[in-house]
Amino acid sequence: MDVFFTTIIVGISLSMDAFSLALIYGMQNISKKDKITLSLIVGLYHFFMPLIGLKIGSLITDIFLFNLNILVSIIFFLIGIEMIISSLKETKDKIMLNIVGFLIFGLSVSIDSLTTGIGLNIINNNYLQVALTFALISSLFTYLGLTLGYKLNEKVGKYSTTFGGIVLIILGIYYLF
Repeated sequence: MDVFFTTIIVGISLSMDAFSLALIYGMQNISKKDKITLSLIVGLYHFFMPLIGLKIGSLITDIFLFNLNILVSIIFFLIGIEMIISSLKETKDKIMLNIVGFLIFGLSVSIDSLTTGIGLNIINNNYLQVALTFALISSLFTYLGLTLGYKLNEKVGKYSTTFGGIVLIILGIYYLF
């Protein structure tokens, strides 16, 4: 599989939870300025989190010697399963439409980028390209979710998170072989 194509697929998968949550936020009919602000915050988190994860992954592999493909597969499986499970939960959380709420939103949807960053050098060793790709895709998906949120049903968000989880599980299988 082409390295950049894989990077895009992973970036899209990691952005599905941002899209899903953005659909819910979008149902609150937030202002265009807030849509842009929130999208940029999510993009920044998705830029830095994989790079932080990469550093953590480097420390782990310096201490323990093992096949990184197995680590990447395990991470993708766990993230994929977590995304599917979270899509099945019924939550009615109060939405905070301020900068603190936006920062929490960004952090909550980018934790999976941190864990993906642990095995980032297996996916693509052009780290700046990966971080920029993740940032652009997540910003775009967040803005799209916010824009479509008031038009779509909450269930669409659940399906997109489930789909993202399935894609990560498939990529986990791919990295095993």
